[in-house]
Amino acid sequence: MSRHSDTISLLGKDTFELVQNTPILVVGAGGIGSELLKNLVLVGFSRITIVDLDTIDLSNLNRQFLFRKPDISKPKALVAASTAKQFNPNVDIEAHHANIKEQRFDALWFKRFGIVFGALDNMDARRHVNKMCISAGVPLLESGTAGYAGQVTPIIHGLTECFDCQTKETPKTFPVCTIRSTPSTPIHCIVWAKSYLFVQLFGEDDEAGETSELDKAQAEGENAAEIENLRKEANAFRAVRKRMIEPDGPKHVFEKVFKADIERLLSMSEMWKVPGRVKPTALDYDSILDETFKLSTVQKANSAPSDSSSSTTVTSKKNATVLKDQKQLSLKDTVLLFKESCEQLAARIAKDPSTPLTFDKDDQDTMDFVAATANLRATAYSIETLTKFKIKEMAGNIIPAIATTNAITAGLLCFQAIKILTNKYQELANVFLTSRPAQPIIRMRPQKPNPQCGVCRDVYIPIACDPSRLTLGQILNEIVKSPSTKTTGLGWGEDAKLSVFEAGRLLAEPDWDDDPDWMDNGNKTLKELGVEVGMWLTVVDEEDEEDKHDNVVFAICSLSDSTATEPYILTYPLPDVPTRPQPISAPVSVSDPETSEQLVQIIHHKRPLEDDDDDVELIEGESRAKKRKVEGGEDVLELVDDEIEMLD
Repeated sequence: MSRHSDTISLLGKDTFELVQNTPILVVGAGGIGSELLKNLVLVGFSRITIVDLDTIDLSNLNRQFLFRKPDISKPKALVAASTAKQFNPNVDIEAHHANIKEQRFDALWFKRFGIVFGALDNMDARRHVNKMCISAGVPLLESGTAGYAGQVTPIIHGLTECFDCQTKETPKTFPVCTIRSTPSTPIHCIVWAKSYLFVQLFGEDDEAGETSELDKAQAEGENAAEIENLRKEANAFRAVRKRMIEPDGPKHVFEKVFKADIERLLSMSEMWKVPGRVKPTALDYDSILDETFKLSTVQKANSAPSDSSSSTTVTSKKNATVLKDQKQLSLKDTVLLFKESCEQLAARIAKDPSTPLTFDKDDQDTMDFVAATANLRATAYSIETLTKFKIKEMAGNIIPAIATTNAITAGLLCFQAIKILTNKYQELANVFLTSRPAQPIIRMRPQKPNPQCGVCRDVYIPIACDPSRLTLGQILNEIVKSPSTKTTGLGWGEDAKLSVFEAGRLLAEPDWDDDPDWMDNGNKTLKELGVEVGMWLTVVDEEDEEDKHDNVVFAICSLSDSTATEPYILTYPLPDVPTRPQPISAPVSVSDPETSEQLVQIIHHKRPLEDDDDDVELIEGESRAKKRKVEGGEDVLELVDDEIEMLD
């Protein structure tokens, strides 16, 4: 009996051949992504590419089961691929420890895949992958979880609404993948302070269980050096925990967490080669208190100014007022708050060692500790510091990720993928996982695309080019205005009135022939105009409303053929560009009030494209041009894989 005989019996031979031969892309190797990768390998997918930027953290291990303790600090994508291959050594998994927004992952690269699975943990990347899939014409299966809620959404350009079609409220959602190693926002620091550091110092100390787990890993032949590092880390925390009651207890904690640990991270040179990551700064306890510690320019901008007069009020917790909680403390005051909260919490532990402490936002001591340590970590990573009042608001509303939710969502993704492979688009559904016992899974027919969506209403054309040689004028004259044939242009005509945008930047307008500044833009290369591979150029027809074409978006891709004599290559025939339809409303309705309440964070009414000119930057001089916001509003998604979500 073959490895996949049961799957062949269920799917049929023809469908299973599609499963085996279709190249697929998984973006994200976290909570959903790791579960999904395991499922895909077991189902029989054998041509898989996975991309993830994050590294494995200790907090991931309770819900991301492809990872174990020896894998801590290693790239998620590489470890997930290696572990998944143990389920089926014959599968071909190409793993990238990288940012999906890098230039090499352009629209033509996306076009290689039959299906893209989105298992991401932040809004910016989700919107980017959505637009890339729209550009490449590749089906996208978007997914997310938050607590016990989950969702799977198929996105097929022209058939279903895309990620940006719906108006979404702006929830405070935050990934946990980077909280421990590379925080970049205040909430990362708050979650770290509340869910990790506080528990390590004042929560339950499971020394026996941790030692047993490490001994077992070592006996099974795991990396001895990694295991030894984990033992040292656990012992170091245990040592400072025992010294908490000493007069210098807070200082010992500070020097371990904000100095020694940061210096250890800085020694991992590979971690800081990733574009966009900011190296932290090790903090010094004594020099901060004597006000000789020097902050960087970025740290100064994100921290409160030093105010020696406030130091006397920081430690007077008994008389603290809401007004003082709303004051942003200086770095020195923050250290003093850290010192006093450590002393108070250590005294409570010493009084009753058998009862571990738990975080409570209404507990003055625990809230002071979380506020102080979150702001100290923020300072170390050049992140904005917040008032205690704001930190209390954010820390009191954290929803953790749940492993079973990720597992169920990953399974639902596989069901939808089979329907896409077999072209059963009529059977596709938006699937929602809820906490209602009577109706844990809700299926809804996908909505049609929103005609006013700022992303999927447009016509996309990937163009392989050399931005240092291709000019803006060539795109407009040789492609857009050129007569429409199978091997030339779109045929909009020499007299077409065109505007050109890159995101919020206006690069051309209809009357540029009469303006030397705009003529200069036509002769400039894309590179000179700041347009690079991975960006999009939107061409807008400025004819009268009844005659105007849909927007055409050129997805700028790399020219892989270095010997090409022409500055660009197009894939013919070019798509037909219809005239724009009139706006129609397409509200979503749910008849069951209880179901509506379950899905209130997921389902919203359609939104029109806003005619807002505040976000448009004019390039090359003062223009008389009519300005238009090409991109839609700043939409965000409520359900996010492997993340912390703040609820209003």
